[in-house]
Amino acid sequence: MAEGSDQEKTEAPSQQRLDKAREDGQVPQSRELATFVVLMTGGSAMWMMASGLGHTLSGIVRGGLQFEPSIARDSSHVMKQLSSQFFEAALALAPFLALIVAATLAPPLLLRGWLFSTKAFTPDFTRLSPMSGIKRILSSQGLVELVKSLGKVGLLGVVATWLIWSNLDAIFSLNLESPATAIQHMGDLIGKVFLLASGAMIFIVVLDLPYQLWHHYDKLKMTKEELRQDAKESEGDPQVKGRIRAQQREVARRRMMSEVPKADVVVTNPTHYAVALKYSEGKMGAPRVVAKGADAVAAKIRELAAENKVPLLEAPPLARALFRHTELGDEIPATLYAAVAEVLAYVFQLRHFQQVGGVYPNAPTRLPVPPELDPLQATV
Repeated sequence: MAEGSDQEKTEAPSQQRLDKAREDGQVPQSRELATFVVLMTGGSAMWMMASGLGHTLSGIVRGGLQFEPSIARDSSHVMKQLSSQFFEAALALAPFLALIVAATLAPPLLLRGWLFSTKAFTPDFTRLSPMSGIKRILSSQGLVELVKSLGKVGLLGVVATWLIWSNLDAIFSLNLESPATAIQHMGDLIGKVFLLASGAMIFIVVLDLPYQLWHHYDKLKMTKEELRQDAKESEGDPQVKGRIRAQQREVARRRMMSEVPKADVVVTNPTHYAVALKYSEGKMGAPRVVAKGADAVAAKIRELAAENKVPLLEAPPLARALFRHTELGDEIPATLYAAVAEVLAYVFQLRHFQQVGGVYPNAPTRLPVPPELDPLQATV
């Protein structure tokens, strides 16, 4: 049962699956929405521009049919006149065509954003297979498209028939008008029919758009096994990541150990913790932690410090506080300034004794460490 459920596509697609599908050109799309927007825009533009377009185009046609007999046989003049009329017609239709182009691009951009995928142009010869075509036709998606097409044709047919029937008088009266007026009225009627007929498609769009979005994400659903494999590919194999982290820790530990010989003092617990401090007057605002560790790492820090003659100071509360409340490279907390100042004063006195001689300095024993910073005292 568990194995069977792992093979069922019940899981939502991962972000990596969605990104891969987008790269391949598989995005949600609704042809009905695009058709609706183009028809509505074209109908509205034709309705609003009918008068101006009719006047301009009738003027172009009238000008094209007029010519002087003296230049009727001049081919260069004819070509020049045709070019001029073509340019005028293109200029008059440019706003209308620009709106149609914008209406064609707007639905995909609003639905899925800008996308250009060359994979969508790659030939897929499996689609030429008759069996694949039959499977697509008989699939649930093919059935939905068939029902949609029948509904669209039926709805538009009924609406267009009703509109034409209700405007029969206006259509028949066009032959009684002057060419300029007839062209204007014809454009107005065509725009009105397009606008109202395409407006009826809103019912199909309202049903189609949610279905297309659901179908797209349902098609990209994954099995539990695919989801686990996807996570492994995106995040990396846990064993490989574990080895990488172990190597990173080892590199960091070696880098930290290389700083121990440069430290001014190593504060110890004495056995559980070790924290190496360094202070350069004029270069640092406060002493910094250059190395720290517990148990085996603390033992290695103490060993390196002894080999390189770095002073060791046994101060358990301070060692515990520094280990708990600082990270490598951090300056010590302001609340520990007084305690660390006494430690550094002892270190400087010890260096002076080793270089000049005199009275051997006494190691500080009661350092002013706030109880709340000492993990041992804070838990008591």
